[in-house]
Amino acid sequence: MYPEDIEFDEGSVAALRASKQIDMVVKTLQEWAIRDQGTRPKRLHLHFFHSPSEVLGEDGRVTGLRTERTELTGDGTVRGTGEFHDWDVQAVYRAVGYLSSHLAEIPFDHAAGVVPNEAGRVLDLDENQLPGVYVTGWIKRGPVGLIGHTKGDAAETIASLLADAETLTPPKYASPDAILEFLAARGIPFTTWEGWGRLDAHEKALGSAAGRERIKVVERDEMTRVSRG
Repeated sequence: MYPEDIEFDEGSVAALRASKQIDMVVKTLQEWAIRDQGTRPKRLHLHFFHSPSEVLGEDGRVTGLRTERTELTGDGTVRGTGEFHDWDVQAVYRAVGYLSSHLAEIPFDHAAGVVPNEAGRVLDLDENQLPGVYVTGWIKRGPVGLIGHTKGDAAETIASLLADAETLTPPKYASPDAILEFLAARGIPFTTWEGWGRLDAHEKALGSAAGRERIKVVERDEMTRVSRG
């Protein structure tokens, strides 16, 4: 860690005060930034405030990575400074870059990649609540945060849903199985709790054969096929 990468503005301070988890992570990074690097032969360097700009190469091989230095804007986001740095590297692995997709008839902020909302309640273009429509997760707040953030985020949306429950339009089909029947009629692959159990057992069996705890099934079609037996 590098001391110059531990910066705070009004948005940063607000985030720290609002989340114990964020505060804990930042304190850990601060400790790393001031500690002795030691003499171990291999190190992991964490560079914040650097936005990937260009992968440099020669004869089909990676020779470097160009990044643009960014700075805080005070509202929880960053902007480019026009200052670039070239890093000598031999390989680049993409592990960032997620943007949610627009769903027809649902308002969407194409710049932020989220559905406009207030505490999970979806808002129309005039910032009025769209009755009966709610969001949670990255489509609600963007691709940020850890599992703890996701749980708190979902709890907020559910709280909004429960507060609105008495004003919602009663369902046309009230049976708990109606959604399963609807998906089956449309030919849409899905799974159930029991199906997840089959998938879990299948992954553990794959891992056992290879001397591992489990081997994850990644493709959606394969996951639903296994879970449905």
